[in-house]
Amino acid sequence: MSQTRFDATALWADLEAVRERAPLVHSITNLVVMNFNANALLAIGASPVMAHAHEEVRDMVRIAQALVLNIGTLEPGWVRAMQMALQAALARGIPVVLDPVGAGATPYRNTALKELIATGAPSVVRGNASEIMSVAGLAATTRGVDSAASSSQAVDAAGALARKLGAVVCVSGADDHVVDASGRWATLSNGHPWMTRVTGVGCSASALVGAFAAVQPDAWRATVAAMACLGVVGEMAVERTQAAGAGVGRLQIELLDGLQLLDRESFAARLRMVVHA
Repeated sequence: MSQTRFDATALWADLEAVRERAPLVHSITNLVVMNFNANALLAIGASPVMAHAHEEVRDMVRIAQALVLNIGTLEPGWVRAMQMALQAALARGIPVVLDPVGAGATPYRNTALKELIATGAPSVVRGNASEIMSVAGLAATTRGVDSAASSSQAVDAAGALARKLGAVVCVSGADDHVVDASGRWATLSNGHPWMTRVTGVGCSASALVGAFAAVQPDAWRATVAAMACLGVVGEMAVERTQAAGAGVGRLQIELLDGLQLLDRESFAARLRMVVHA
């Protein structure tokens, strides 16, 4: 890790950069989460575009500041669109975030992931423990798109995958672990279990990583900042929802409001982060 200060103040500066620069994040994502991901990006201050037509995908990448690939709802045309976008992004040198939704669940999904990674290594891979362990080539069990392992069980796999790809790897769970090829490792312990009851929160985490990576050239720091913000916002949103006697329907709104209205003081007071030596 660099010798510059790395704390809540530094991470908050990255959020301010997103809000000030409003980076365009090109997402080729799944049908289930498109709306929520786009709203999450808008709430944090970024600008979303969802485009997967072969006829325009390269052109869209050329005007974007980051690319996010999410394999949640696959079909051959979308896989090809992701490959085309990935090639264009690598040629431009913009960050690429890969969300391997449901990795290990089916042979087709695993083949698609192999084809994408063979096209070029992403800057960041973010997924749950089972997904990361599957991408890393270890035995893992998935329940659809849910993890059957805890995030702490996947830290070694994440490190191996980071070294293999030369990328940042984030394992999401009760604790979020962010590692890179050089051995940097941060653990974030914010959030709430209710966040798993709203479709698209994990996928939105990947979209937010794209926004932060667009303004912060250190992909590891960008990933830590994005996950830290979402974790703090999530636990505050659950508190407001429960105080109102409401459930997860209300939580979706509170999450978006929280991303927009998060302030420096709340972020600094609540952040629970450990940067391992």
